[in-house]
Amino acid sequence: MAWYWRALRVRKLLCPSVRNFYLKCRITYLSLTYNHFMDASYMADVCMGPMFWFVDTFTHAIGKLLVAAVISLTASVIFIAYWIGIPYWWKKNHYACIFLVTLGHWLLVNICFHYYMACTTHPGFPPEGELITEAVSICKKCIAPKPPRTHHCSVCNRCILKMDHHCPWLNNCVGYRNHRYFFMYMAYMVVGVIYLIMAGWELVYNSIMLSEDGCDELELEGHSVKINKTGALIPVTGTVILDSSFLEEHELEPVNPYRRKALIYMALINLGVLFALGALSVWHSLLITRGETSIEANINKAETLRLKEQGKTYRNPYNFGPKNNWILFLGLVEGRVFWKHILFPSTHEPIGDGLLWSTIHDDEKAVEQEEIFKLCKMKIHDVNNVEEVILNK
Repeated sequence: MAWYWRALRVRKLLCPSVRNFYLKCRITYLSLTYNHFMDASYMADVCMGPMFWFVDTFTHAIGKLLVAAVISLTASVIFIAYWIGIPYWWKKNHYACIFLVTLGHWLLVNICFHYYMACTTHPGFPPEGELITEAVSICKKCIAPKPPRTHHCSVCNRCILKMDHHCPWLNNCVGYRNHRYFFMYMAYMVVGVIYLIMAGWELVYNSIMLSEDGCDELELEGHSVKINKTGALIPVTGTVILDSSFLEEHELEPVNPYRRKALIYMALINLGVLFALGALSVWHSLLITRGETSIEANINKAETLRLKEQGKTYRNPYNFGPKNNWILFLGLVEGRVFWKHILFPSTHEPIGDGLLWSTIHDDEKAVEQEEIFKLCKMKIHDVNNVEEVILNK
């Protein structure tokens, strides 16, 4: 038992020493890494730094591949529509086919135009080497003046006017000059896939759910029924002998093994685009209605919470009301009309220059100036009246 008491004594002597050493190391580490502004968000940003570096470094290369993927997927869906859809509707109804082809090509032209313009139009950059009187701050990365609503893009490595976000599917930033093209592309693409789903619903249902092509149906031997894909029992009343006149009369086409696979592929692509771009379109519609960008939405939310703690109410300075926000975003001013500049491709420029922005406070200042002017005018009028009274006396 002597060894046990010796071990217990050594443990009592070592534990305080080890504990003190651990506390000293911990205090030293915390002292060297102390930051008054450090919080959970700051620590998360530091931990996610390598991922941000990867995205910033390789987004340009990945962006080109994603643009090629968008073009390839769109072209494949269009090819299937020409190969299967148009012949199907032409045989079913000539007039319906002409209407659907016209509507489809109108959507296709708008989709291609707005995607091309969103990819190739630069989002807008602050002028370099010039004095920017509209600047409200200095970019910490560019070390250059920043106008209102301007933010730095780490992928493009420069400041973007009215930056919304960097879109890898465009391989371009979405900002002041191409924001409308980006949104219109999403809107027309969502309408386009809904059009394809509605126009091809009957075709897909007949070709996949009810068709007997490419499936091994079990025929019940000894019974006058067979099982369909839907699980129904179909009675077999007799044997039909197909001669050459019957084949010529009904113009039966040979079975194409790739037809069913192409329709399944097209349906999956359309559903994926509908849910993904549909949700994104709804989100951006809400942002436009509130007169803000994706970045400003986070800033406004933080400011709202901060001022709420102080018992104040925050107002977005660029929110002129839903109707006016949409008019400003779509650029429907100076004689521009919806049917000509929105329903058809248009290259009209956005309002302003991207450096100076009107705010809701401008009207308030104008009203205050008018009131001050009226008060001054009244005072001058009163002084003139007093002078006239004195002169009369």
